[in-house]
Amino acid sequence: MAQDSFQEKTEKATPKKREKSREEGQVAKSMELPSVLVVLTGVSTLVVFGGFFYEHLLDLMRSGFFFTSVMEWDLPACLSILHRCYRYFFMILAPVLAVVFIAGLAANFCQVGFAVSWKAIAPRPDKLDAVKGFGRLFSLKSLAELIKSVLKILIIGLTAWYVIHSRMLEVFTLYDLTVSQILAYILKTIFQMFLWTLLVMAAVAAVDYGFQKWQFEKQIMMTRQEIKEEFKEAEGDPQIKSRIRSIQLQAARKRMMQQVPEADVIVTNPTHLALAIRYDPLQMAAPKVLAKGAGRVAEKIKETASRHRIPIVENKELARNLYKLVDIGEEVPTDLYRAVAELLAYVYKLKGRGL
Repeated sequence: MAQDSFQEKTEKATPKKREKSREEGQVAKSMELPSVLVVLTGVSTLVVFGGFFYEHLLDLMRSGFFFTSVMEWDLPACLSILHRCYRYFFMILAPVLAVVFIAGLAANFCQVGFAVSWKAIAPRPDKLDAVKGFGRLFSLKSLAELIKSVLKILIIGLTAWYVIHSRMLEVFTLYDLTVSQILAYILKTIFQMFLWTLLVMAAVAAVDYGFQKWQFEKQIMMTRQEIKEEFKEAEGDPQIKSRIRSIQLQAARKRMMQQVPEADVIVTNPTHLALAIRYDPLQMAAPKVLAKGAGRVAEKIKETASRHRIPIVENKELARNLYKLVDIGEEVPTDLYRAVAELLAYVYKLKGRGL
């Protein structure tokens, strides 16, 4: 029972899980918001460019029904008529299609930002499984989508019916109006119906977006074990990290031991510590510690020094101070200049070089 409880998805998704879901095309997105924005921009474009559309439709009707002479209905003539109709329809529809296309992109961009996921459209064998497909068809999610669609149709239908029913009494007065006035009445009614429908659709879209957001957050929730595994992947497996540190340490020691033969003297304490010191007055402002170590590393430093006939001098206090204060490759601090200089002078004297 404790294990089952441990595997429950009770934790919010981490940024890494959110990014992975985004790469797979799983985002909180409502299909109602693009619909509302597309219809809104489409109707607005029709209202703004109504005169433009009317003039071009009128020109198209005139050119289609008015002939100065009897035409020869051969192939060139038919192609000419088709070309003219195509040009007029393109000029009429292009502004609407362009605005609707931009509105659709803007609605999706406002919801999820710029996200391109090829995984979402990649073919997957499990999608061809008839059993799983049948199960998805009658799943809880499909049922929720069906109920939502039916409710949306009912709400929009009732809204349209309400608008038309509220203007039904005016129909009986249309017989006394001109054709243009009747057309204006019809357009006004249609526009009012669109306006109210858009308001209702906007409210439905807002509710749907909140529902999609809640459903998405619930879907990407994680178990505590998943968070631990993700943290382990981010930080790295402790055993692997320990192995990497061990390899790095071995490589650093190998490089350090390669510099021991270049040292002028090895100072020890005498059993536990060993430090290799080198001084070149032409290249260095002060003596440097080429290598240092304790225990087995100190023994290896001394063994290497013995093979290369480098003097090994015992100085407990100096060895402890240098080991504690100076890292490999650093210069000796000024406080220890005198002690190191005396040590080097002693070594040079042993070698018969002098200062």
